[in-house]
Amino acid sequence: MTLHLLQAVQLSWSPRLRITRAEGDCEGVLRRPASEFLDRPLEAVLGTSPEKARLLDTLAREERRAVEFLSGTFGQEDAVPLRLALGMDTGEATAVVLDLRALLRHAPPVQLSGLASQLSHELRNPLSSVKMAVQTLARNTGLSERDQRRLTIANREVRTLERMLWVLSEYARDSTPTMEPHAPRSLVEEAVALVAPELAERHVEVRVDEAPDIPRVRMDTNRLRPVLAQVLLNVAMGQAQGGQVVVSIRPGPPGRVSLVLEDPSGTLSEKERGSLFVPFESSLARGAGLSLAALRRVLVHQGAEVSAEAGPEAGTVFTLTFSV
Repeated sequence: MTLHLLQAVQLSWSPRLRITRAEGDCEGVLRRPASEFLDRPLEAVLGTSPEKARLLDTLAREERRAVEFLSGTFGQEDAVPLRLALGMDTGEATAVVLDLRALLRHAPPVQLSGLASQLSHELRNPLSSVKMAVQTLARNTGLSERDQRRLTIANREVRTLERMLWVLSEYARDSTPTMEPHAPRSLVEEAVALVAPELAERHVEVRVDEAPDIPRVRMDTNRLRPVLAQVLLNVAMGQAQGGQVVVSIRPGPPGRVSLVLEDPSGTLSEKERGSLFVPFESSLARGAGLSLAALRRVLVHQGAEVSAEAGPEAGTVFTLTFSV
């Protein structure tokens, strides 16, 4: 039972490298039911070479609790990255096998929190210096029109880098959010303010359509605001100049409030539906591959939800649902 919950498989094998026992989520990890594994060669079950299977057997029998990684090839499927914890169990060589893609699908990589913290520390200070220098140069009234355009581009890209660091930091953060009642409309307006220069450059307006008597909802605005701002900007990037992004705020199920964001230019295909909130796998992110993944992660940590459906005529509709 525990192995299934962990999406893991425990394999044991004889000195002849034939499987004697297979338990856990065999179909999920190794792509076949456990009944097909008994007395099969270890290399066939793991989708690896005989040489690699012999190495795994040697490491297991040394009882050093070694960890090995390999790419299992199962039929016509793509190679599956596997992690094997090796050792001895009741006198038999044994491996606990994990599918690394499944393990990391809904969580950031193990070292991402530390990496994000280091990046923020190492990059924010020099980025601030660059930003100050660009803004100081922009105040020089003697610059040519060409140089002014260059500084405008540089300033915009500095803001882009700042938002990317925010999104990376929020995707990786595991600390407990600070939940307080907040008006959904205020959240949207504050998020829009963070990307106001970019929206102005594209002549795109964000319009809030709020139903009457919407209550405050519980959220951590400091963490949600920059992530929502990036998503709003992603949607705006798909609009023609002079376009409009509509955010609707409506009562949801009892005790809930829904914030609905329409992206008329983002087509949600059946193929992408399952990977929409996976980092760097969504074309709807429009060059910011962590934004939708970070939005989902921040909302889930705050007891909220996000879903996406194809629009009634075209595009994609995102629905964020909060608790009152």
